[in-house]
Amino acid sequence: MSHSARLSDYRAALTTPGMRGPVVASLLARLPIAMVGLSLLLYVQRETGSFAAAGLVSASSLVGVAFGSIVQGRLMDRHGPTRPLLTAVALFGVFVALAISAIEAGATLPVLVPVAFAVGLTEPMVGSASRALWSHVLPAGPTRLAGFAYEAISMEVFFILGPGLAGLLVTAPWAGTGVVIGAVSMAVGAVWFALNPTVRGVRPSPMSRSVLGALASPGMRTVALAALGFGMTIGFIEVAVPAAAAKAGHVGVGGLLLSLWSVSSVMFGVLYSMKPFPRAMHLRLPVLLGGFALLSLLLAVPTGLIGLGAALLVVGTLITPQATTHSAAIEQVAPAGTATEAFGWVVTAVTIGLAIGQSASGQLVESYGTGAAFVAAAVSGLAIAALVWAFRGTVAAGVPLPKQDELALVAP
Repeated sequence: MSHSARLSDYRAALTTPGMRGPVVASLLARLPIAMVGLSLLLYVQRETGSFAAAGLVSASSLVGVAFGSIVQGRLMDRHGPTRPLLTAVALFGVFVALAISAIEAGATLPVLVPVAFAVGLTEPMVGSASRALWSHVLPAGPTRLAGFAYEAISMEVFFILGPGLAGLLVTAPWAGTGVVIGAVSMAVGAVWFALNPTVRGVRPSPMSRSVLGALASPGMRTVALAALGFGMTIGFIEVAVPAAAAKAGHVGVGGLLLSLWSVSSVMFGVLYSMKPFPRAMHLRLPVLLGGFALLSLLLAVPTGLIGLGAALLVVGTLITPQATTHSAAIEQVAPAGTATEAFGWVVTAVTIGLAIGQSASGQLVESYGTGAAFVAAAVSGLAIAALVWAFRGTVAAGVPLPKQDELALVAP
């Protein structure tokens, strides 16, 4: 199978008959993906005056997303995407309304934290469904790979735009404006996507009823490990960069600096998908993570914000290539009929990695400074890259054939 894509492959993928509606709908649904949680954080902070309380509420929402991506992914694999997405949208609307009511009523953390978890849990996972849809409408090859690459690149764009929109909308007369706009956009896009004829035509594939689901494949566990290291490395940096800006007396520059590596990530991601290196997927996973970790050491070198910005541009080049590789590797390692859940596990692994990296980075910044956090980002990324290298054979082997006693458990 080819692991590269040309610009013509992107054009072919995005003009595939029946895909225009799902592509546009998924854009609307995923635009606020990095906006809802941050808007919730800023909303709680404005109402309570406490960043600590806001951070707990936002973290709870993030944990909910991690669980929700797996649960919804498994349901979509078993029943098709339409019914699970419509159910998630309905529940999401209820819990967003409860969250807003609780915040406005001045509810305490024991109320806000579980409600925020429910908001994250029920966020409609259109990203997972959209990624899996390419496997249903396109045969294996460069055009399908371009579809996967488009998913990764567009998500990176949303992670650039989302925080900026959240920061802008929190300045509105009502601090909850961003939460409402983000939730409405996500819900409308998800319903539009779910009811599209192409999406409704997706039927579940025969699949193993293993309790582990997608993680029954050793190769899938290795891909999730690579995603964990990816998220952890980013988590360290996402805390240390704003801290460096604050230390330099320019608090507002932290977000702008992080946008720089997203810009280089998108630009290099398109080029990388045309001529990926290494070619073999089982080698690409550890090499990209290890390269990303090594480049992260550059962040510990600059003494000024301009130098830090330049280093971020360089480090950012390996973000989208990794996200694209994680998505493409699913084709090689996920058990039949578990593609949506498998992508959910990637999202969950990245989310857990972010949470670990951010929490550890905060402690290091407080105790030893930003340089220590940047070095820790590199060390943690290299350590997990070494593990991925050790397990690379599981990815090369792909999905093992089912044992005789498991054949009876495969859905007809």
